[in-house]
Amino acid sequence: MSIRMSGMVSGMDTDSIVKELVSAYSTKKTNLEKAQTKLEWKQDAWKELNSKIYKLYSGKLSAMRRDSGYSMKMASVSDETKASVTAGNGVPVGTQTLEVESLAKSGYLTGGVLTPASGTVSSSTTLGELGIAADTSFTIKAGDGAETAIELKSGTTVAELLTSIRATGVNASFDSTNQRLFISSKLSGEANNFTISAAGADAAAIAASTAALENLGLNAAGGGFKVEGTDASILLNGAEFTSQTNSFNINGLTITAKAETAAGQAVSINTATDTEGIYKGIKDFLTEYNTLVNEMDSLYNADSARGYEPLSDEEKEAMTDDQIATWEKKIKDALLRKDSTLGTVGSTMKNAMAQTVELDGVSHSLSEFGIKTLGYFASDENERGAYHIDGDKDDSATSGNEDKLKAAIAADPDGVIGFFKGLATNLYDKLDAKMKSTSLNSTYKIYSDKKMAADYLEYEDKLEQWDEKIADMEDYYYNRFSAMEKALSDLEASSSSLASLLGS
Repeated sequence: MSIRMSGMVSGMDTDSIVKELVSAYSTKKTNLEKAQTKLEWKQDAWKELNSKIYKLYSGKLSAMRRDSGYSMKMASVSDETKASVTAGNGVPVGTQTLEVESLAKSGYLTGGVLTPASGTVSSSTTLGELGIAADTSFTIKAGDGAETAIELKSGTTVAELLTSIRATGVNASFDSTNQRLFISSKLSGEANNFTISAAGADAAAIAASTAALENLGLNAAGGGFKVEGTDASILLNGAEFTSQTNSFNINGLTITAKAETAAGQAVSINTATDTEGIYKGIKDFLTEYNTLVNEMDSLYNADSARGYEPLSDEEKEAMTDDQIATWEKKIKDALLRKDSTLGTVGSTMKNAMAQTVELDGVSHSLSEFGIKTLGYFASDENERGAYHIDGDKDDSATSGNEDKLKAAIAADPDGVIGFFKGLATNLYDKLDAKMKSTSLNSTYKIYSDKKMAADYLEYEDKLEQWDEKIADMEDYYYNRFSAMEKALSDLEASSSSLASLLGS
């Protein structure tokens, strides 16, 4: 950059003059910055709305295409202290009997009290202090795993012993208060039980191993007490079922055994159609749909922000923070006003909901279930696409009407579910088609995110070019003024010389 002389001879405010001369270029750059800011805000607005559309699409809407998306059956048990029960959609309606014969248990070994040569045992106590002077070993077999040898040396600490035992696939701990070792299976059930055995190639070695187990309190001679792992056993309608845990999955029922029933005394399991659950699922879906469509309509029909553009730094300096916030809110609220993509997506969703669903050759619509919009004049401007359920106690507009949806669920739950599965599938497929990747948008994006990102980068390039243009123009004008200042300086010097000669 050349040296800039700022009116040293002429007395002119060169900086202000140059700034004014390049102001047209600066204004063009500022307008580009404002356009880029507005694009960034629009990207943010679309990201927020897209996340809500995707939430509906991948959540309730996706689930309602399948039977599993509806709470079709409910179950209760006559004595909840004995068992808890949940019902899947395929469970037959009716009453069944249940007896809990036994609960699942984990294998558990409570070691005998350890007796060191002196003092008390801690995690740093060595096996030598517990009377194990010579090297020996024992084996542990956990579940269907292989037998694993646990090597015992006089210098091995209790902490190191526990680490070796845990490596075989069981839990192991030392209780310093009670001076005992505890070993248990990681899982309940007979198949997950564990065994501890003396090891050795001959009688003497086996005897040494047995003595070591006694010193560690891990066999009966050492005061150890073992509870074997067992399976849970129940009788459902007289048929016996076993499980490694206290949970059973039988023909759509999930039964969790809690306590044994008295011999011959069964509890009752009652299953019925969950009409309230089906109703709630449909209502929750419509609530989420309504909230989304209302927001989309509000964004599309927003008041115009004509005449409002993002503020430059200079413009912000002349305003208060509240004024800036109000100004920017006006722009942001109108970013998607009359947006063609938003209008298309909104229309697609509304049209999908208005279509009929064919079941057994007969076409059905939402209105048959008392579900409809309120109409153009009965609704607020941005709520005309929302659906209301007749008889819904939470809806003041329709709470006094006959509840056709509940009546339909009670009369034919499978038919109602079939209809809403078809409706959900139709809307899901329409949104899915809109969310496929194209040259303009990414997968699961309803708007042209790729195009917007490319436009943003294009603004970056243009702004960089304008920075260079402005810098070049400033250099040009400063060079001209520098030349003028030099000429004035030379003239002043010549005048001084002439005056000096004449004066002499």
